[in-house]
Amino acid sequence: MGEGPGRIYALGLCIPGTEPLACSECIRSASEDLLLSCPNQTDSFNWRARKTLCFVRYSDSSFFDQSDLEPYQAEYNVKEYPGNITEYNRTMEAFMSRMIAAASSSTLGLPARRYYAADMTPSQDFVKIYALMQCIPGISSGTCNECLFGSVQRFQLCCGKYIGGSIRRPVCFFRFDQFRFLGAFENIISSPPPQIPQATPPPLGGLPSSTKKVDEDITSPQSLQFDFKTLDAATDKFSGKNKIGQGGFGEVYKGTFPNGTEIAVKRLSRNSVQGLREFKNEVVVVAKLQHRNLVRILGFYSVKQLQLDWTTRHNIIGGIARGMLYLHHDSRFTIIHRDLKASNILLDDDMKPKIADFGMARIFGIEQTRAETSKIAGTYGYMAPEYAMHGRFSVKSDVYSFGVLVLEIITGKKNSCFYQTDGFAGNLVMHVWRLWRKGLALEIMDPTFGENYQSDEVTRCIHIALLCVQEDPEVRPMMSTIILLLTSNTITLQVPRAPGFFFQSNRDRDPEAEGSNSLGKLVACSITDASITDLDPR
Repeated sequence: MGEGPGRIYALGLCIPGTEPLACSECIRSASEDLLLSCPNQTDSFNWRARKTLCFVRYSDSSFFDQSDLEPYQAEYNVKEYPGNITEYNRTMEAFMSRMIAAASSSTLGLPARRYYAADMTPSQDFVKIYALMQCIPGISSGTCNECLFGSVQRFQLCCGKYIGGSIRRPVCFFRFDQFRFLGAFENIISSPPPQIPQATPPPLGGLPSSTKKVDEDITSPQSLQFDFKTLDAATDKFSGKNKIGQGGFGEVYKGTFPNGTEIAVKRLSRNSVQGLREFKNEVVVVAKLQHRNLVRILGFYSVKQLQLDWTTRHNIIGGIARGMLYLHHDSRFTIIHRDLKASNILLDDDMKPKIADFGMARIFGIEQTRAETSKIAGTYGYMAPEYAMHGRFSVKSDVYSFGVLVLEIITGKKNSCFYQTDGFAGNLVMHVWRLWRKGLALEIMDPTFGENYQSDEVTRCIHIALLCVQEDPEVRPMMSTIILLLTSNTITLQVPRAPGFFFQSNRDRDPEAEGSNSLGKLVACSITDASITDLDPR
């Protein structure tokens, strides 16, 4: 639409089978939502799931052949699966794999009907689950597969125990629930489950040949756990000379038990995204596999090492504050970092923080106090509201990011985690704010602190962080004030106001969205660790 610099690219899409009038209404409403929620943005998208599902996106550049996977938004049902979670995860994994394969390879004729699948789980001895997946036309089958697979994986990592939810991304949509939704399952007939061949594995290591006996021995992770000292001694303290390999999830070491048994130990890296529950389930499943051409798993150790105590974290907070003060005030130029977050804070051998990654930083002139940009660069969740929505940034937008970071350090959780408090949904900042107002702020503290902390000190840091994330940048403290507040207990702190991006209650949503089982009952918040890497020239 249009020519030259003012050219606009747009796409409207509904799921196959949608009545024309319902599709038009959905696209119209989705477009209006975008204009209200994302004013002055040159690239926005919206998957609107009410009576039907539709997708709207507009941009000042072509996106039809792009593979944009970020940002993304997730929702999940607060109801947990009541039965055997291991069996549930195993069944869901097979079901989702079949759905992804069907959606990413689907070619239903017209371009608008490609990359779509809707199905339900087999009905035999398992709760009925309905699932829908869709990718936008114009992308490759591989991109569709990558988007859907990543969506399912992310949902399993954060919310695998819940029986319902969705993930929205710029090029794909994924949702599942216990009930039919969006009119997508009217003609779907449940297919029988795949037949699993029954086979008795050969006896190994002197164990009886009975499959039942093997299952009983290793149905729980507890029966497979080792203590760390045993593995540390077997590998000579994970010595480099015993390192025999390295992969994307960690390093592999050769070891020997006191009885002479040779073992291989994989030590997961800190960057591994696999959750503890998923890891234990995988260990149990792999341990049941017995074949002469398969490695035999003996067990694992799962307690995290090197957890930072409160004193260390408090010192890290102070160090980051001093570094930011130098950028804002003490250096030759005023420097706005624009991407202050946990992954950009490096720790040396003495656990002293070093602020890193200045790829998005901006230098201000001598008299300059703020600036604006039409190209937002940074990381969702750490961005101040005035910057994320209007492109305005200053030292106070860095202060907002600092406040988010402090809350993450205190809680040991990412701002992207989901929380529900008294019917309200939101991220870490919102959760802390609601507990603070109820006088329960210490409930968010990392439980690994045990009794080794000063409650007044932790409470004061939470208070300072809430002052930093206030919606109005004018009332946020300067970094010089923050350091005074951190180092002096005699200075009285102001009462914080509500933080930016304070979401409404689920009860305030449209009651007619989808009836009694609508997504209005789901906890929803944007995942906030999705980075925008579009840079504008300095």
